[in-house]
Order: sequence, then C-alpha cells, then structure tokens
Amino acid sequence: MGLFDFFKKKQESGEAQEALDKGLEKTKEGFFSKITRAVVGKSTIDDDVLDNLEEVLVTSDVGVTTTLKIVDRIQKRVAQDKYVSTDDLHHLLKDEIQGLLAENNSNDFETFEYGNQKPYVIMVVGVNGVGKTTTIGKLAHQLKAAGNKVVLGAADTFRAAAVDQIQLWGERVGVRVVAQPMGSDPASVAYDTVKSAVANGDDVAIIDTAGRLHNKVGLMNELTKIKNVMQKVIPNAPHEILLVLDASTGQNAIEQATQFTQATDVNALALTKLDGTAKGGVVIGISDQFKIPVKYIGVGEKIGDLQLFNKKDFVDSLFK
Repeated sequence: MGLFDFFKKKQESGEAQEALDKGLEKTKEGFFSKITRAVVGKSTIDDDVLDNLEEVLVTSDVGVTTTLKIVDRIQKRVAQDKYVSTDDLHHLLKDEIQGLLAENNSNDFETFEYGNQKPYVIMVVGVNGVGKTTTIGKLAHQLKAAGNKVVLGAADTFRAAAVDQIQLWGERVGVRVVAQPMGSDPASVAYDTVKSAVANGDDVAIIDTAGRLHNKVGLMNELTKIKNVMQKVIPNAPHEILLVLDASTGQNAIEQATQFTQATDVNALALTKLDGTAKGGVVIGISDQFKIPVKYIGVGEKIGDLQLFNKKDFVDSLFK
C-alpha cells in the first residue's frame, strides 16, 4: 500500500468512525440517561441497581434473553469483587457486552471485497419498508468502490416501485441492472441475473426479493425456488443470504429475524436506520440471539453510510 492509499484509508476510517458516533447519538442519549436514573442515590451495585439495569436494557431493545445474560454476568462480577461502586457500572457493562458479542461464532468483516467465489451471489431478503432497496444500492456503491464489477437483479417483481428503485440505484452508482416487467416470475429474474453475471465476468451479483412476510410456507417456497434456479447456473449460489432489518422497529426486528431465519438459511444481517432511532440496543440482542453475523449497519443517509459492522467499534462508540 502506497503512502497516498495509507492516508486515504486512514481518513476514510476516521470518517466512518465519526458517522458511527453520530449515528448512535440517539441510542446513547436514551441509554445513558436511563442508566443515570437507575443508579441515582446508590453508591454500590446492589440488587435494586441490577433490577433497574435489567429494565434499562429491556427498554433499550436489547431483548429479554440477552439482558438476562448481561445482568447475570455483572451479578457474578459484583459478587466476586464484593464492593463495586455505581461509578464502575458503565465500565462493567461495556466489558460484559463486548465479551458476550466476542463469544458469538462470527468474525467482523474488514473489507467490501470477497474471496474466490466469482460471481459472489448475494440474495437480499426482508419486509417492505426496512430500507432493503437503499441497502442494495449503497452496498453496490461500496462494492464498486472496492474494485468489483457488480450487477443487480430486480427480482421483487410484485411491486412496480421496487423495480424502478433498483433501476434508479443502478443508474446512480453506475452498475448494470437485470429486470423484467412487473409480475414476472422472480426466479426467472434471478436466473437471468446470475447467468448474465457469469457471461459478463461480474464479481458480485445482488438479487432483490419480494418484501412480503406472508405465511412462512409461501415465503419458504418462493425463496427455495429462487435458490434452486440460481443453482442451475452456479451450484452453491447464493453465497450470502442477507436479511435487512430496520433497527428503529426494535423488538419487531427480532420477530422478523425469527420468521426469516426459519424460512431460509440467512447467513448475514444488515441493520438499517440506526441514526434515526434510540433503539440501537437491538443490534446487541440480534447479534447474541441469532448467532448470525451482523455484517452491515446503516448509520446515515449518505451513500457511504452503510458500514461494515465491527463489534468492538460499535460498543466503544456506544460507551464513548
């Protein structure tokens, strides 16, 4: 890496950190004002403080299961150290959340570049309104900026606006889009996209799918059909099934994750709209509960505000 590239990377990393800090502002404000109220009048961490902390975490959308784990870990630390002041609570909490996330069987992703699979096929799933199409557009931009040839497949053929949106993003970021008329078979669009990606020597193909959470059987059948036709062209496609969730919906996002992980083999998550919500705690709950890597987070409106998720950076920023 040349000196120019080194400084450019450093600058980009600083800008990304700044965007993350800014994107988590609402969550931080809500979270820490609740913690301050939880320890008011207390000098040591006792049962009352732990009960209050439990309430703080649950109401910050960390989720009941994950909250109980965190509180249990803090309780053990307090029992060991006997006297722990409430001033230590932030430090303890940060420590235990980082520890919990580090135990998940997922590594952080460091670049928008992919390994030896070519084309690398990403199938994107999620309900309407979560920012799915915007995530696809921003991801295409990041992948292209990292030197990849990208093609998009507009396989959400049930909604005219979805096809139009994907085409607009394609024009905006300068990548090809494969589309068919509204009402076409989504599997047919997916097939055309991967076939075209192979013929064109593309590095990455991103396939949009219908954003409907209809009954699990219907959803499963549709996504299975799309996977099966893609596998006629590339036997192990899709390499990534990316579920997009809207962080601002809090516990609803956890419910959607439950539905989609039961319907298909989701192996990556994107959490959008973190900048517009105080419910950023949901990232902790989802990371812990589903043991599926959160790969991308949306921390702002700008095209570069889709970031690769780094557990340590996220928790550091939350407690900054």
